[in-house]
Amino acid sequence: MLRGKRIVVVMPAYNAEKTLEQTFNEIPKDIIDEIILIDDKSNDKTPELAKELNITTIVHDKNLGYGGNQKSCYKAALKAGADIIIMLHPDYQYTPSLIPAIASMLAFSQYDIVIASRMLSNALEGGMPLYKYISNKFLTSFENLFLNQHLSEYHTGYRGFTKEVLGNLPLEDCSNDFIFDNEVLALAKYKGYQVGEISCPTKYFPEASSINFASSCRYGFGVLGISILYLLARLGIYKSKIFKRDAKKLNLDSELVYFHKHL
Repeated sequence: MLRGKRIVVVMPAYNAEKTLEQTFNEIPKDIIDEIILIDDKSNDKTPELAKELNITTIVHDKNLGYGGNQKSCYKAALKAGADIIIMLHPDYQYTPSLIPAIASMLAFSQYDIVIASRMLSNALEGGMPLYKYISNKFLTSFENLFLNQHLSEYHTGYRGFTKEVLGNLPLEDCSNDFIFDNEVLALAKYKGYQVGEISCPTKYFPEASSINFASSCRYGFGVLGISILYLLARLGIYKSKIFKRDAKKLNLDSELVYFHKHL
């Protein structure tokens, strides 16, 4: 715990067998109350390895996608009584050593969401491909313009949340695809939550997860789309489903529907 707040780390996993143990070993355990891994029906031995490492592990019956996996992560964390939830990818692309800093920024009520930004560090030195760096910069500039924000990036998978944010945002109606990350930040801005950033080095290597070119293109157009939809909702011109008053929050009562078993 930190300042009396229960801290849970969630790891959305898919074929992370080669990097999971290294990621897990570097997580600072002194302030962490629980680590939960959601396996999105991997084709390798990720769930078995997680069990060996004594991680609370939940396995999907079917692959739900990156956004769908995150929804399960957050449901599981909230049901476990988390006050602060930190999402860390088990692919070892992000350093786990920043967890205490991220948790502190949330525990001391400075921010509602904290993102670990690769762009505040030197992402190119960390091996980020040039085309991804340029795409990140372009999409971030577009989003900052339409959302009236000043973030250095929106595309990191290393994030921390308070339970209030995850309990109040209508995440159930958000996408199950990669665009989920951007929808969350757009909704947070729309609802008036404060987003902070911390510099984070990144590592690119063959075992680190990466979306393919087709998914990258779909993601890019999705980013442009959600930015435009945010602005239309803010101006009162048109509200897409996630920006409507009756958009669905995470349904914790339906949690077990999504899970196959605890290992």
